[in-house]
Amino acid sequence: MRKPYVSLTPEGWPSIILAGSATLVFSLLNWAIPAVLGLVVLALLLNFFRDPERFTPVEPGLAVAPADGKVIKVARAVDPMTGEERVVVCIFMNVFNVHVNRACVAGAVSAMRYWAGKFINASFDKASEHNERLAVQLTDEDGKTWTMVQIAGLVARRIIPWAEMGDRLERGQRYGMIKFGSRVDVYLPEGWTPAVNVGQRTAAAQTVIARKE
Repeated sequence: MRKPYVSLTPEGWPSIILAGSATLVFSLLNWAIPAVLGLVVLALLLNFFRDPERFTPVEPGLAVAPADGKVIKVARAVDPMTGEERVVVCIFMNVFNVHVNRACVAGAVSAMRYWAGKFINASFDKASEHNERLAVQLTDEDGKTWTMVQIAGLVARRIIPWAEMGDRLERGQRYGMIKFGSRVDVYLPEGWTPAVNVGQRTAAAQTVIARKE
């Protein structure tokens, strides 16, 4: 059996090296307060950019969470990619959550769309319409489309996509991240039922958020 491990995202290394180097210099100069502050910043950065291994369920007819965090909404809303009203599951990530986002189902990236916008607190419902965001549409093996929307917030200021048009993603595969948290909304296609409730905690690639009817 493989043992779980925790790695770091490549995007985090420049900040981590800078903070570590500064902390070392402060320590060598015997600057106690700056050295302690440097250690705190370094610890926060190591936490922000961690990328733990996840064991994704393999049973058919399941969709998994795209992000670590807390479910803040399960309702019907207009899919920004299709214009259709669908059930949406919204997951809010705070600064202490893992920030790597993963595909909720297996499928091909059939569309991507970016909106420049504001940086309203991502826990507010209006953030899904006014904030900076990136939508990735997946077409699954049944030809149904899923929309995953990464939304920036008060602290999050950069959405980093790793997937490109035409890429094939497996369920639970990493497809991007939002630096320092925020929110991911998933619009379910018809024929799928939510399997989570508001207030429930999620683990990306592991928590089942919807089931096929």
